[in-house]
Amino acid sequence: MPAYDESATLMAAVERVLAVDYPCTFELVIVDDGSTDGTRNLLRGLTDPRVVVRHHEVNQGKGAAIRTAAWTASGTYLIICDADLEYAPEEIPSLVQVVIDDYGIEVVYGTRTFGSHNAYSFWYVVGNKAVTLAANVLFDSYISDLETCFKLLPVALYRELDVRSAGFGMEAEVTAKLLRRGVRPYEMPISYRARSRAEGKKLTWRDGVEALWILTRIRVRGY
Repeated sequence: MPAYDESATLMAAVERVLAVDYPCTFELVIVDDGSTDGTRNLLRGLTDPRVVVRHHEVNQGKGAAIRTAAWTASGTYLIICDADLEYAPEEIPSLVQVVIDDYGIEVVYGTRTFGSHNAYSFWYVVGNKAVTLAANVLFDSYISDLETCFKLLPVALYRELDVRSAGFGMEAEVTAKLLRRGVRPYEMPISYRARSRAEGKKLTWRDGVEALWILTRIRVRGY
């Protein structure tokens, strides 16, 4: 769980993640990515033995936070869950169950369906679909939601991908490197509620441009 200035929703997100009935043992690795809004103080109050906390002294970006979490994790699989409550932690077990039920599946994406009740804006949705379309064209694939936060994959595989994008570009980098390897994520529908700029939405059009560049670079140059 990467967290940067998420004091408004952090504790609720943590409580919901810990309250879920998972079909396996788990740990929650939280990385405070240089927050200045009191997030670090809130994390000091966590005493649940299933929680592991790491800190970045300065903000480095979501990709850097997840990289720290992936190298801290002691389990065999990881799934990213943001602290902003746009995604429902209660739906994580359905993704995990896919791997448990079918040993041939290792990577699962939770894919979102956008509607008027849950989309941040028209242009946000168009940008997401444009980036996903670019990935499908470049890698001859047919994924539905490249930018989804809910990506479940083996910890060892994530480390092998050597994701270098420090910010939101990590979403495109992970997917591009998986597709280039020939890995096609299994997709499961999930619910989603985008927050507004006023509520703390951080993704911008620049992140979409970066994602397109990352996809193209990996398609042409490889790793």
